[in-house]
Amino acid sequence: MKKSTRKIPKRRAITTEDLFQLKLLNSVSLSPDETKIAFTLEHMDKKENKYFSNIYLFDLVQKETRQFTFGNHNDGEAVWSPDGKQIAFVSTRDKKTAIYVMPITGGAEKKLKEFDGSIANLNWTPDGTRLVFCLRYNDSHFIKDEKKKKEAPVYRHITRLFYRLDGFGYIPQDKFQIYSLDIKNTQLKKLTSGNKDNIGATISPDGKWIAYVSNHSKNPDIDMLRDDLFVIPLKGGKEKIIPTPAGPIAQPKFSPDGKTIAYIGHDNPNDAWGVTNMHLWKVGVNGHPKARDLMPKFDRMTFDQSISDVGDVHDISPFYWSTDSKRLFFLSSDTGATNLYYVPASGGKPTRIFNKKCHIKGFSLNGKTKTVAFIYSDLNNPGDIMTCPPQYHGEKKAVKHTNLNRFLQQKVQLGKTKEVFFKSFDGTKVQGWLLLPPKFNPRKKYPSILEIHGGPRVQYAHTFFHEMQYLAAKGYVVFYTNPRGGSGRGETWAEAIAKGWGELDYRDCMAAADYLEKQKYINPKKMGVTGGSYGGYMTNWIIGHTNRFRAAVTQRSVVDLKSFFGSSDIGYALNREFDGYPWNNKENYEKCSPITYFQKVKTPVLIIHSEKDLRCNIEQGEQMFAMLKVLKKTVEMVRFPDEPHGLSRHGRPDRRIARLEWIEKWFKKYLK
Repeated sequence: MKKSTRKIPKRRAITTEDLFQLKLLNSVSLSPDETKIAFTLEHMDKKENKYFSNIYLFDLVQKETRQFTFGNHNDGEAVWSPDGKQIAFVSTRDKKTAIYVMPITGGAEKKLKEFDGSIANLNWTPDGTRLVFCLRYNDSHFIKDEKKKKEAPVYRHITRLFYRLDGFGYIPQDKFQIYSLDIKNTQLKKLTSGNKDNIGATISPDGKWIAYVSNHSKNPDIDMLRDDLFVIPLKGGKEKIIPTPAGPIAQPKFSPDGKTIAYIGHDNPNDAWGVTNMHLWKVGVNGHPKARDLMPKFDRMTFDQSISDVGDVHDISPFYWSTDSKRLFFLSSDTGATNLYYVPASGGKPTRIFNKKCHIKGFSLNGKTKTVAFIYSDLNNPGDIMTCPPQYHGEKKAVKHTNLNRFLQQKVQLGKTKEVFFKSFDGTKVQGWLLLPPKFNPRKKYPSILEIHGGPRVQYAHTFFHEMQYLAAKGYVVFYTNPRGGSGRGETWAEAIAKGWGELDYRDCMAAADYLEKQKYINPKKMGVTGGSYGGYMTNWIIGHTNRFRAAVTQRSVVDLKSFFGSSDIGYALNREFDGYPWNNKENYEKCSPITYFQKVKTPVLIIHSEKDLRCNIEQGEQMFAMLKVLKKTVEMVRFPDEPHGLSRHGRPDRRIARLEWIEKWFKKYLK
C-alpha cells in the first residue's frame, strides 16, 4: 500500500494579529417558523481600527448562510416580525442610531426613525404594525444649535449619585421611557413619563399590555436592588404596579397564554455584589397568584456568568417560554460551564437540556419551540451556531451549522488545556485549567503565569480565551482558576469572601501556586501573576503578602477601597460587600485594601490602566505607582488613553494588541 504523499500543513502559533481574523457571534435569533436563524457577526477591521457587526441568515432547510446586512456599521440583534417576513434592528449607520426594518427576501433596508440617544428592548406588536422599545435621549438631543451639540458643556451640574457609567460616560438627564413606533407612518408615541427609568419593555400576547421594570424607591441609586414590576396599556394610560417581593427584577416576559409574567430576580434587596441567586419567578398579571420563586432549591444563577476576552461582559441573559406556557428555558453557569436548562412553569427542579463542558453564550426559541438555536463555545472555539431539541439530553441530537473560525483548526496550533481540581489549605476543591504551550515538552522546565479573573462574581470556563492562548504560544504554562468568591458553585461559595476580600480567595490562589509548583515541568523560580479588575486587586494583594512570584502585571486594579468608594461609578455600593461604609467600618476598609501592605512589596510590577476607566478609576493605578516609586520598588506603568474598563475585551484593536505585548514583554524580562 502506497503511503500518502500529501503534506500536512504546518500550523503556527497564535498571534496578537489573529484578533483581526476572529469572527465573533454576538446574538442569535430563531424565526417564528423555526426554519431560519438570524445572527450578528462582529469583526475587527485593521485598516479602520474599529469593530463592525452585520446580520447574517442561516437557512436550516437549505443549509445555507447568507449575509443580510452589509457595510462598516454596527447592526444590532435581529428581531423577527410575528409573520417572519421582516427583521427589525438597531444600527449606527451614518454615525447615528436608528431603527431599521428589512424584508428577509433582501433588498434595501428602510430607516424608520433616527434617534440621538440609546435604544433597548426592541419588540414587535403581535399584529406587526408597530415597534415598542425603551429610549433615553442624550443631553445633546435637547440642544437646537448643531454646533453646540458637538461641544463639551460649559459645566455639568451633578445632583444624583449614579451620574456616570463605565464604557458610556456621563448619564444623560433624560430617563429611559417606553415608546411605540408605527411602521407605516413612522409616528412616534411616548407611553411613559416621569423621573424614573422605565426599562425591560415586553408586550402581552394579545397586544393590549406592556410590562416593564422601574425602581420607584425614594433613592434608586442607593436602593438599586428594589425594582418594581408595572403594566401599562399599549395605547397609553395609567400604569399599574404588580406586587412583587423587594428585590431586583430583570427580563420580564408574558406567558403565551397571557395569564402570568415571569422574570429573573430574587428577594434580597440588601444582597452583596451578586451573591444571592437570581432565579426565575412568576406572578399573575393581576398580582394573583402571588410572585414566587420557581426553583428555590436551585443553588445557581439563571444566566450566563462565564467570561472570555472574545466578547464583552454579558448582561443578564434572556429566557424563553414554551409555546404551551408549561416550561421556561434559561442559561445557567455551573462549575466552569454554561448550559441550557428548563424549569416547569409550575415550579420544581430544573432540567439540564444541553450538558457539555462548554460555554453557551446565547440562545433563542420561537414558534412552536421544537428547536433551540444557540451560540456554542469551548476551549478551542470562540463560537458557532448550533441547534438541538429543547429536551433532556438535547446534546445527543445537537447539530453544528457553522465553522466561523476555521483558521484556528487549520492554520494555528493551539496549546492543550487540561481541567484540574486541586485542594486548598482546608481541603476545599478548587477548579482550574492548565494551558500548556504548543509543542510542549514534558522534560523541559517552563515559566508559568497565574491568571486571576475579575468580578469577583464571575467564572473562568470551558471557553476560548485568546489572551491565555497567546501567552501559552509565547512559551508559558498558563494556569487560571476559580477561587472562592466567584460564581458557578452556589451562594455559599460566592459569599465566602463577603466582608473579607484577601482571605479565603488569597489562600485559594496560593493553593493554585502550590499545585503549579508541584508540576515537574514548572520552574518554581520563574512564576508570574496577573489579573484585571478584582483580579488586579488580588494581584496587588498577593505581592503585598508574598514574594514567591518573580513578576506581576496588575491591570485596571483596585488598591484603596476608601478612595474607590468615591472614584468608581459603582463604588458607593461597597457597603453591601464590606459591611458598612468607609466612615463606619474604617478598620475593614483599611485591612482589605492592598495599599496597606505595599511597603512589603518586592515583586517587580507593571501597572496597566485605562485613562477613562470609570469602574476602577485610574487614580487607583496612580496611587500604586506613586507609592511604589517613592518606596523605591521596581514598578512601571502603561496608560491607555480614551479606553474604559473593558480594554481587554472590547478596546480599540491596536490598544488591545499593545496591552498583550506589554504583558508578554514584562514577563519575558523577568521570567525568561
